[in-house]
Amino acid sequence: MISRETWRAWLRPAPPAGVVVLDPPGRRLLRTELVVVFAVTLGLSGVRSLISLLDALSSPVPLDQRQVAIDESLARNPWADLAAQLAGSLALVAWGALGLYLLVRSGSGPRDVGLDGRRPGRDALSAVGLAALIGIPGLALYLAARSLGLNTTVVPSLLEDHWWRVPVLVVSAVANAWAEEILVVGYLLHGLRRLGVGENRALAISAALRGSYHLYQGFGGGLGNLLMGLVFGRYWQRTGRLWPLVGAHALLDVVAFVGSALLAGVLPFLPA
Repeated sequence: MISRETWRAWLRPAPPAGVVVLDPPGRRLLRTELVVVFAVTLGLSGVRSLISLLDALSSPVPLDQRQVAIDESLARNPWADLAAQLAGSLALVAWGALGLYLLVRSGSGPRDVGLDGRRPGRDALSAVGLAALIGIPGLALYLAARSLGLNTTVVPSLLEDHWWRVPVLVVSAVANAWAEEILVVGYLLHGLRRLGVGENRALAISAALRGSYHLYQGFGGGLGNLLMGLVFGRYWQRTGRLWPLVGAHALLDVVAFVGSALLAGVLPFLPA
């Protein structure tokens, strides 16, 4: 049985020793940096996602009868489509690299957010466990939201059946995981600590941001990813390890993207 002290540590954690809160000028600069970074990355995606949801709600077509795709063709020519897909993944890799670069410029680095190679085996096992913890309830929540008319039909992949489809979907999954976990967990939560924001408040900000840029899927997508953000963010706050989150997210997306491409029309919740 989990002790009361353990529950308290997870529900009301304290920041780790050694975290230095910036002075007022430093806090102003960091707040500006956070606003600018997310205004051109996932924060902007959240605004666009909200606009997409509001547009869907104003449509005469019910939400549960609408369909959205995560990966779809971007060009008619197969080679141009391949190049466009890889360019989109490269942009996501660059977003994550930007977060790491700014951490290094601030005097921190990959090791400070748990992106080092100290414990690859334990990180891999943790990634699998987190993927199972999020994936199974997440699918149930998605199906429940659809049945209640609160979510669109989400099709992870609508790419045509080219020889490069599966490798591109794997690259896309890894790139999404890399960008989101570095920016929304490592970079943002680390930055909020340096601003003196409490752990629970910082967790709520991070999870709300993650939920916001999934609102294009409907209320179920937003809620499901908000809950995922709470779990992932708290895991990082308690362990300081980011690789398990990147691995779990990549595993979830690989299963979703590749599975939808290979099993379209076979499973009842995947349209042909």
